[in-house]
Amino acid sequence: MTAPWFMFATGIENSYPTIKNGTVRVDEMDKCGHYKHWRRDFELLQELDIRYLRYGPPIHRVWLGQNRYDWSFPDETFGVLKSLDVVPIVDLCHFGVPDWISNFQNPDFPALFAQYASAFARRFPWVQLYTPVNEMFICATFSAAYGWWNEQLSNDKAFVTALKHIVKANVLAMAAILDVRPDAIFIQSESSEYFHADEPDAIKNAEVSNARRFLSLDLNYGRRVDSEMYEFLVDNGMTREEYHFFLQNHLRQHCIMGNDYYVTNEHRVAPDGRTWAAGEIFGYAEITRQYYDRYRLPVMHTETNLAQGPNGDEAEIWLRKEWANVLRVRNSGVPIVGFTWYSLTDQVDWDTALREENGRVNPLGLYDLDRNIRPVGTAYQQLIQRWRRVLPTQSVCLTVPVVRPSQFGTTQSDHQQAEARDLRQGTSATQTMADHGG
Repeated sequence: MTAPWFMFATGIENSYPTIKNGTVRVDEMDKCGHYKHWRRDFELLQELDIRYLRYGPPIHRVWLGQNRYDWSFPDETFGVLKSLDVVPIVDLCHFGVPDWISNFQNPDFPALFAQYASAFARRFPWVQLYTPVNEMFICATFSAAYGWWNEQLSNDKAFVTALKHIVKANVLAMAAILDVRPDAIFIQSESSEYFHADEPDAIKNAEVSNARRFLSLDLNYGRRVDSEMYEFLVDNGMTREEYHFFLQNHLRQHCIMGNDYYVTNEHRVAPDGRTWAAGEIFGYAEITRQYYDRYRLPVMHTETNLAQGPNGDEAEIWLRKEWANVLRVRNSGVPIVGFTWYSLTDQVDWDTALREENGRVNPLGLYDLDRNIRPVGTAYQQLIQRWRRVLPTQSVCLTVPVVRPSQFGTTQSDHQQAEARDLRQGTSATQTMADHGG
């Protein structure tokens, strides 16, 4: 029943934020041709022997209103994934919401999103792995601090409002999914960041940014935030009751921490607070260690890529470098359970963080948009073949209890779910007693 302890994955990019004051939807599945070529995209997984896929339905096409859904496209696509025995890591909200929700300032979003998550889980009960809301910190930052997407606001109060709604939506969705699939596992893809002071006068700003980068996961995992961050949250609209919701409703025991890392994830900070890309200084291994030391959860490298440049081997070199970092993390004693090249195909307008519609193809995928394999695709295929048989021998104890689609409904699968349900009920009862001083 349990999978080999390492999950080699890719993803099909399904971002869909709005820009231009909500009038334009940036739908990467459309831009990258997935709606037209989705069957071919799934065939590519078979060619690479990739069995885990970060993937999700386009929320703006499926979720038409409260308790109103159009499941036609997910029924087709997830039906084929199930027949191929591909394990999806289902991304339910990726940087945007349906027009009728408006944006992440809407206080009704968390409860409504939990209903959507529950409806999906009931529709596809064989799905076990989820990322309810992708990159919560980045979503709140780009939407409500930088003013690039969705509400396009740029102030601290808007950021805190977006953040608390997004993380609450994630927590409520986890609970709703667990009510349907008690052995669900949540792989919380989140950007792993670090801020380097560019000079002594910038140290304070860098320290604040390095505390702020943890906010989404602190709230999601029920960890008390640092005192300065607590004041920041309260000063910008989070109530004591809202804060205590996160302390009382964490579900970290069901979670794998997903750490995304790109060459743009490290930043230089100026004395006036300005930031710009620093390039790779610490690298994935060091920054992941910082996150692991804080949360003590199993880890998965859930996103990385680099553009294929003029030499043709730039992405391939980056793949080898990231894989070396994954091995370093593992060898240092951190339980790391997976790696992801993101994404399967090239992307469009990724270079402007989807805030401009230039139609520029970014050569970041394992395949180009004509579905021809890139050198990094061949390199990843070889990496998987070479390491898949080696890694499980490193620890026969460290396994992830993944139920493959073909195993769903078997006696062993039903037993695992029953045990998970009993454990969840026992945990809830213990928590209730603790809340009441029992």
